[in-house]
Amino acid sequence: MKKRRLGKSDLYVSELGLGAMSFGTNKKNVTRIIDEALHLGINYIDTADLYDYGENERLIGEALKKRRSDVILATKGGNRFQQGENGWTWDPSRKHLLAAVKESLSRLQTDYIDLYQLHGGTIDDNMDEVIDTFESLKKEGLIRAYGLSSIRPNTISHYVEHANMATVMMQYSLLDRRPEEWFSFLAEHDVSVVARGSLAKGILSPRPLETVTAAKKGYLHYSPEELAQIRRGLDTLSTNGLTRSVLALQYCLAHPPVSSVVVGASTVDQLRQNVAAVSHTSINKVVYEELAKLTTPTLYDKHRP
Repeated sequence: MKKRRLGKSDLYVSELGLGAMSFGTNKKNVTRIIDEALHLGINYIDTADLYDYGENERLIGEALKKRRSDVILATKGGNRFQQGENGWTWDPSRKHLLAAVKESLSRLQTDYIDLYQLHGGTIDDNMDEVIDTFESLKKEGLIRAYGLSSIRPNTISHYVEHANMATVMMQYSLLDRRPEEWFSFLAEHDVSVVARGSLAKGILSPRPLETVTAAKKGYLHYSPEELAQIRRGLDTLSTNGLTRSVLALQYCLAHPPVSSVVVGASTVDQLRQNVAAVSHTSINKVVYEELAKLTTPTLYDKHRP
């Protein structure tokens, strides 16, 4: 599988990243998915301390303890929680982040995290303290690079302009094209986009639309009828192996700032389908332009600089 660089860092990740949020807590299943992902050429796994309140990290650590060097491992912090209790609170303070990194390192059974991401953030946070904390962690060798997981433009713009960030993780798909407004800005600052949600909760997957829960009441500004029309448009373009998944993921990868599309998998079969989609030959300009005509580019209407 092809690899792309994350920002100005020395990290090169597979075009398909494995999102861990949907893994579940069955150890054998998690290990099976990770085994297959590595076998198929994925080297990028993305998790967060909040997923299953730390259990997700722990299971990943168990699965990777003998092959840590084969993986670019990303996790996130900034949400304070207590194991065994539901709920969490936002805490991007230096004190909490330093403690959270150490806890993640312990659960992941590793001495370093390749990419550490702030899991959210608002313009009201002490962002300079967050940046200083991340820089300190880099100097200590506890993290190799850092980034932000956020869709808030005002927060993104501050961190990009004031920090040596490698990445911004953003929800991005054919149905959610809001990030495109910021791609030139991110490229100018050598910050990579890590895309999540690129199959739009299954709406852009091979599944029959009537089985996709997210489509039943509409998705973002699209009505159920409009989603059905978009799917028909995708099917018209689905020739020569260009399945819906191929078109959806390759559309995102066609934008140079996008380094990887992170897609979840709860089964090995799901994983294989996603790998096949990303491993397909990239779409040409004609197909790209036809895809762009199917949906509407929109802007973030809140949290603007």
